Amino acid sequence: MNYPDCKKCNDGLLLPLSDYGRDGAAIRYKAWVCHNPECGFSIRIDNGEISLGKSLRESAK
Repeated sequence: MNYPDCKKCNDGLLLPLSDYGRDGAAIRYKAWVCHNPECGFSIRIDNGEISLGKSLRESAK
């Protein structure tokens, strides 16, 4: 699979992340993050709203 280039840093690739909804249904491509750790760009969907650039963190689960 070819991933899109990050338009913020032009050095990384945007990688898709998936999650599970409240009822356990899979949510494919809930977020896209730049794989360049110096960039930190992200775009995600939460409750139907699009968020840009919020810092992502590792889940304790």
